[in-house]
Amino acid sequence: MSASAELVQKQLDAYNNQNVDAFLACYADDAVLAGLNGEITHRGLAAIRKRHEDLFYEFPRNHAKLANRIDLGTTVIDHEQVERAPGGDRFEVAAIYTIRDGLITRVDFARGAS
Repeated sequence: MSASAELVQKQLDAYNNQNVDAFLACYADDAVLAGLNGEITHRGLAAIRKRHEDLFYEFPRNHAKLANRIDLGTTVIDHEQVERAPGGDRFEVAAIYTIRDGLITRVDFARGAS
């Protein structure tokens, strides 16, 4: 597993443990989250922190299961199956991570139907 894939796994583990600080430690200060077609939805650690604090508050049993990972070095693509709560809302996500200098700088998301 490459260093980039290890970093992405570390942030996925922190996400599933709802550990915002460990999650954010994987991201660059100027990281962005975006839709697949490029629309930036969150810019910078403060915005990413707020998004995930709100998400973990609303869905305290939220969990993402890795279905597949493609490791292209500085780009890692995850296919994840997300479940908001046991027996709750489920959907699939493709997350495309861009890594620079050992940190995630951008994530582009495509979400499947619930």
